Amino acid sequence: MMVGVSASVGLSIHKGKTKVLKFKAENNNPITLDGETLENVESFTYLGSIIDEQGGSDADVKARIGKANIAFLQLKNIWNSK
Repeated sequence: MMVGVSASVGLSIHKGKTKVLKFKAENNNPITLDGETLENVESFTYLGSIIDEQGGSDADVKARIGKANIAFLQLKNIWNSK
C-alpha cells in the first residue's frame, strides 16, 4: 500500500535504508515492503534528536549532556591556563 501511494507522487522507498520504530505499539506483527520484512529499531536519530520507542526525550537529553560535558572538559584546560 505504501509503495503504491509513494509511487503515485513520484517517491520511492529504499528497502535497505528503511527502518521501523513502533511507538507504544501493542501489535508486534512485522512490517513488510514488497514481501521483505523491514528492520525494527528501538531508537534512531532524526534531525539531530534521538527518538525512542517510549516517545520520551531522556535518551536525547542524556546524549546532549554527555556531549556538553566533553566540550566543557576540553575547554577547561584552556580557561584555566595562564
